[in-house]
Amino acid sequence: MGSKYSLVALFLLLLHPVVLSGPTNGIIRFGLKKNKFDESKVLKRHIGEEGTTLRDENSDDISNIRLKNYMNAQYFGQIGIGTPPQKFTVIFDTGSSNLWVPSSKCYFSVACYLHSRYKSSQSATYKRNGTDPHSLLLVHANSLETPCLLMKIAFAFACICKRSSAEIHYGTGQISGFFSQDHVKIGDLNVYGQDFIEATREPSLTFLAAKFDGILGLGFQEISVGNAAPIWYNMLHQKLVAEPVFSFWLNRNTDEEQGGEIVFGGVDSDHYKGKHTYVPVTHKGYWQIQIEDVLIDNLTTGFCSAKCSAIVDSGTSLLAGPTGVIAQINHAIGAVGLVSKDCKAVVAQYGKTILDKLINEALSQQICSQIGLCAFDGTKGVSKGIKSVVDKNIGKTSYSWNDAGCTACEMAVVWMKNRLRLNETEDQILEYANSLCDMLPSPNGESTVECSTLSKMPNYILKVGKGATAQCISGFIALDIAPPRGPLWILGDIFMGRYHTVFDYGNMKVGFAESA
Repeated sequence: MGSKYSLVALFLLLLHPVVLSGPTNGIIRFGLKKNKFDESKVLKRHIGEEGTTLRDENSDDISNIRLKNYMNAQYFGQIGIGTPPQKFTVIFDTGSSNLWVPSSKCYFSVACYLHSRYKSSQSATYKRNGTDPHSLLLVHANSLETPCLLMKIAFAFACICKRSSAEIHYGTGQISGFFSQDHVKIGDLNVYGQDFIEATREPSLTFLAAKFDGILGLGFQEISVGNAAPIWYNMLHQKLVAEPVFSFWLNRNTDEEQGGEIVFGGVDSDHYKGKHTYVPVTHKGYWQIQIEDVLIDNLTTGFCSAKCSAIVDSGTSLLAGPTGVIAQINHAIGAVGLVSKDCKAVVAQYGKTILDKLINEALSQQICSQIGLCAFDGTKGVSKGIKSVVDKNIGKTSYSWNDAGCTACEMAVVWMKNRLRLNETEDQILEYANSLCDMLPSPNGESTVECSTLSKMPNYILKVGKGATAQCISGFIALDIAPPRGPLWILGDIFMGRYHTVFDYGNMKVGFAESA
């Protein structure tokens, strides 16, 4: 892929934002707006069982937030911080838990100068977070437990206590800064005494190009940097919403003015069809749920036979999953990635061996360790000294236990196991596996489709550019996370655009219904 495409791909896989609007006490509606993609500007208590009626957005204790949609890759809205409110465009991100915006004390990151910056001196309600830094300088100057860093910045001195500093790493970038406290206005709701991060460093290209200023996390406190209470927790603690529920509707039609909507305290029944199906949160931190299976054309891929986990993440543009299954999905929609020589080498060298072991009912998760390509057999590590050299005729490729050979082998096992269920011949299975190697994503995980086929496809494609130079990016991107944490799927905006999503904090459940 060219550098332009890689740049766009980097821009896509981050987080998502929101805009301010909304009336009443207890239910907040945030609407999303849409901007056409300008390539020149791109440098990411139990609600009840199924069928239970949720509080409707017309109730007087629900707040709705309108969101903007930027080329189906960023959804963002506006909030205010301080007194009087300083306006910031933020992504409402269920995949993180902190609120941060650029600080006026951010001097050395270009991204800060291209976005709104928080000025604590202009807010009557600003409070330092933690102990007064001047006393820290005197009392703790020699303390190893609470070291204080004295920095000289343009003739001014600032003392920053280590326990008040913060650093957050995202999939496509990172920020660092320090904690502060102030009031935050979301729609007509005022959240008092909210801890947030003033970002003083934004080194990533992603933030330089972003249409948003900062990120408002809606995940759990368990993953909050500095253990800061997420703004959603404070909404509940301050009794600003009636129900411990918020919901997302993301509009995938970029030609329409409204990009989507977040409802705090309930749902908007105009934005979904039928009833929601609820699944329990399996791990607090992210909004993590369990997947029973992954189907392509109503046929099982067999990949989640031992169960898979998924994170419902409004801060990720695409739908990410294990390379082996993503390759099958992209094959089904005609998406093309870069040819993987490693994958082809494994199929050519070990394909028949893998088939023999599957036919003889060997445990699929142990096959790759048995033939010497992986160190993990699904239950325990195998010798870290494992190495296997592919036949010289295939390119003199050498694999160690942590190389691409292991990943390629594991994918081949899944592919071949699925084709065996269809009673295909050995030649057909090996040919299929070899063809999927051609469909593997690029090193960045993305694949493309022919833009001329978009009218025949579901809305799972992101179109970049116009005319003959346009590129159409598959909404399915590869992401491999090793056991025991993985395999892991990330259900980003591509998925949430198709399904109206309810985050039920009170009952630790997530609900899905077809978007209207």
